[in-house]
Amino acid sequence: RKGIGRSFQISNIFGGLSVFENVRVAVQATYGDAPGIIVRPKWLPEVDEKAHAIIERVGLTGFSHLQAATLSHGDEKRLEIGLVLAVSPSLLLFDEPTAGMSLDESKQTMGMLQELAKQHTIVLIEHDMDLVMSLSKKITVLQNGRKIAEGAPAEIKANPLVQQAYLGTAI
Repeated sequence: RKGIGRSFQISNIFGGLSVFENVRVAVQATYGDAPGIIVRPKWLPEVDEKAHAIIERVGLTGFSHLQAATLSHGDEKRLEIGLVLAVSPSLLLFDEPTAGMSLDESKQTMGMLQELAKQHTIVLIEHDMDLVMSLSKKITVLQNGRKIAEGAPAEIKANPLVQQAYLGTAI
């Protein structure tokens, strides 16, 4: 599990805590010489600093004081991505990160994922083909658990099996 951060289709946040408290708990869980929720007082300023930096990175600075349960679905997903980043992973696993989002929320999340892809390897399970094509250098397409294609986005778009299974023929 070390070095891997994952986000599921259904958000896992602490609704009763603020955005800041959610991220702080995630940072605390991996911080210092004795990882866990309890952090030695000497580490607290660094934990807070890292939590604020993550909140800024996921675009939730103006929401840090709000209770997580009051966030929109898109902001909730961005918070969850912040929780993933708190463990400083090199590999990010995302299961449909834009599912259920409005168009604006989806665009914001897509932009954030494109930025994350510059510094992290991302494994993405997604049905939004525009998101997949814009984010990926290499795509593996599965149908019913079987690999039907693998390659660059342009190759995948042109693949007749992929077109038939997912994209339609009007590309």
